[in-house]
Amino acid sequence: CLPANQERFANGKLVTVQFHPSAQVVMTAGHDRSVSLFQVKNFNLYCVDGIRNPRIQSIYLESFPIYKACFSVDGEQVIATGTHHKMFFVYDMMSGSITPIQKVRGVEERFLRNFEVSPDGSFMLLTGTSGYLHLLSMKTKELIGTMKVNGRCTASAFTPDSSKIYSYSKEGEVFIWDVRSRKCLHKFEDEGSLEGKCIAVSKNNQYVACGSASGVVNLYTTDVCLKENHPKPVKAIMNLVTSATCVTFNPTTEILAVASCETDEAVKLV
Repeated sequence: CLPANQERFANGKLVTVQFHPSAQVVMTAGHDRSVSLFQVKNFNLYCVDGIRNPRIQSIYLESFPIYKACFSVDGEQVIATGTHHKMFFVYDMMSGSITPIQKVRGVEERFLRNFEVSPDGSFMLLTGTSGYLHLLSMKTKELIGTMKVNGRCTASAFTPDSSKIYSYSKEGEVFIWDVRSRKCLHKFEDEGSLEGKCIAVSKNNQYVACGSASGVVNLYTTDVCLKENHPKPVKAIMNLVTSATCVTFNPTTEILAVASCETDEAVKLV
């Protein structure tokens, strides 16, 4: 396939590439302070259209190198956080408006970088700098409640039904939260982890994958994670030799992608 963004290559490092939830559109965002949308069409023998991947739109956020960008579940908004900013931006694709969220009342952080959007589209989870997790309403972008892990939180993931949150700490512990009450339901140690890096929950809620700084990705069943403090992984994936920085399941839970951004071609499909 041709590069998805061949009509506008970024001038800096790309930090996000994401497919739109319902349209044949791909978004790129990165350190060149821009978010771009491209139309990606199926290419087959009967369709010579779509070999260009035309650019639909680009927006530029002045003095705002992007740390992460993400579509809302309905696909109508893009949320973007910066590398060293307290604020974040909401880009409404229907109206074309770009709204800066300068301050979330009740959230005291030097900067906001990492975040997750719940699968049901109701919540946005902001990761703070000292183990704090701030749960926001996706609709109003206002604070609902705050949770805190021991140490520093490096990654979080919602369960498919948006009822629970798995939060992975730098110390290698995983905390399981009830979204409604914001109470910690359980905590377990990721086997052999010296530093937690990334976490994912499969779409059928069967598995949890934890990737650590050693490059090892441990795969657990969710029922064991909810009961045991020292669960045994059903599989330890050792293929990465540098820090595991991304883990994600495919929609049918048949493939797990593990990757490291610290070296070239460090992507494995399990």
